[in-house]
Amino acid sequence: MTGTRIAMATRNAGKLAEVRSALAAVVPSIEVLGLDDLPEVPEAAETGATFAENALLKARAVAEAIGLPAIADDSGIVVDVLDGFPGVQSARWAGDSVTDSERNARLIERVRASGRPESEWTARFVCALALVMPGGEAHVFEGTIEGRLVPEPRGRNGFGYDPVFLVPGLGRTTAELTREEKNAISHRGKAVRALAERLPALLR
Repeated sequence: MTGTRIAMATRNAGKLAEVRSALAAVVPSIEVLGLDDLPEVPEAAETGATFAENALLKARAVAEAIGLPAIADDSGIVVDVLDGFPGVQSARWAGDSVTDSERNARLIERVRASGRPESEWTARFVCALALVMPGGEAHVFEGTIEGRLVPEPRGRNGFGYDPVFLVPGLGRTTAELTREEKNAISHRGKAVRALAERLPALLR
C-alpha cells in the first residue's frame, strides 16, 4: 500500500482535514486528494434520500472520472424536535450563500419556535462514508454522535454546526474540542476508523 492515493469528493477544507487526520492515524501510507487537487472532476448532485445514497453518488462519480479509489461522505445534523430536520439538507437548506454562523442561528431560531425546552433539544450528527473502487465495488461505513443543541454558539474549532452541538458527557460543544478530541468521538471519526480497518484489505 506504499504511496497509495485515494480521492475524496469534497472541496470542504474542514471536512478534508478531519478525514486526512483521522485516516493518517491508522493508514499513514495513504495520500488523500480533495477535489481542489482534481479540478477536472465535476461534483455530483446530491439527489439521494439518505446520507448513504448521497455519499455513494459522490464517490462513484469521482472513481469513474479519474480511475482511483474514491471516498465521499454525506453528513449532517438530525434534530429531534424538528422531526429529523435538516438531515440530508444540512448544508443546503438555508441557501448556498449563508455562512456557518448564519446557518446555525437560523437552525436555533427554528428550534426555539418549536416551543420545546432546551433540555429536549436533542440531536445527533450522522456520517455515511462511501468507498467506491474504480471497478465499481462499493462499501459504506457509518458513524453517529449523540448530543443536544445549545442556544448560543461556543468554541472556535471545527466547522458547520459544531459551535451549537453540545456533547453532554464532556460539557463542551464539538467546536470546543481539539481536532484529536473530536476525531476520537465524532460521527466522521467513527466512520473513518471503520473505513480504515477495512481499507488495507480492500486496496490489495
